[in-house]
Amino acid sequence: MLKQRIITAAILLPVAIIGFFLLHGLAFAIFIGLVVALGAWEWARLAGFAGQPVRIAYAALVVVLLAVLYQLPALAPWLLALAVLWWLAATYLVLTYPQSSRLWGGSAGSLVIGLAILLPSWQALVVLKQWPLGNWLILAVMILVWAADIGAYFSGKTFGKRKLAPQVSPGKSWEGLIGGLLTSLLITLAVGIYRGWSVRELVLALLGAVAVVLISVIGDLTESMFKRSSGIKDSSQLLPGHGGVMDRIDSLTAAIPIFAVLLWLAGWGVL
Repeated sequence: MLKQRIITAAILLPVAIIGFFLLHGLAFAIFIGLVVALGAWEWARLAGFAGQPVRIAYAALVVVLLAVLYQLPALAPWLLALAVLWWLAATYLVLTYPQSSRLWGGSAGSLVIGLAILLPSWQALVVLKQWPLGNWLILAVMILVWAADIGAYFSGKTFGKRKLAPQVSPGKSWEGLIGGLLTSLLITLAVGIYRGWSVRELVLALLGAVAVVLISVIGDLTESMFKRSSGIKDSSQLLPGHGGVMDRIDSLTAAIPIFAVLLWLAGWGVL
């Protein structure tokens, strides 16, 4: 398993670096769109559709919707506002699972939820790419989420006793959440000091980091909730040793739109 993980990571890392940081404009939108389309193909399975025709049709629908969004950039603010509302709702669904499963709207409703997860994450990346220091912004949100994941893993393994969401993901603990959050905050603080941010800027950055990390956890738990409901361990086996695409991007699908909205509110860029 470890060998598979290393080989897969060695192949994907240069592809990811080229796609995220060297592509621009339409090429970047298409690259991210391919990742999102694969995520949609997997999500249809989580929604209860095991057959390939429905899963492929759902991925094709997502591609069409992405093309429409690219042609109509004026929809971006509305889509990101939808993302904020959805992730607030997802927080409630996660906290009240399994009772909340009756609110999903069955398989059809679960497909709609997939759109609310996947489309805004694509839109947010396209928006971030166009803003000043776009590549650095994308890297920043990824580092925040990855640092939180790493910090949560080690602090949870060392100190974890109180379950965070036992009905959704029994392996996660409150101690892990706190450790992951502190890790991201320390990185944010270090960057702020290095760049000479004012006290106000530093406080706002730390508050933003808290929001992004917490919502990234909800993104992770949301996919776990649907996997648990479907009796599925991994979203797919597309990435040997790593599971599926959704297993790798679940936290980011929540964090990236919120990150973009917070930067917009701070006046970083224009939607």
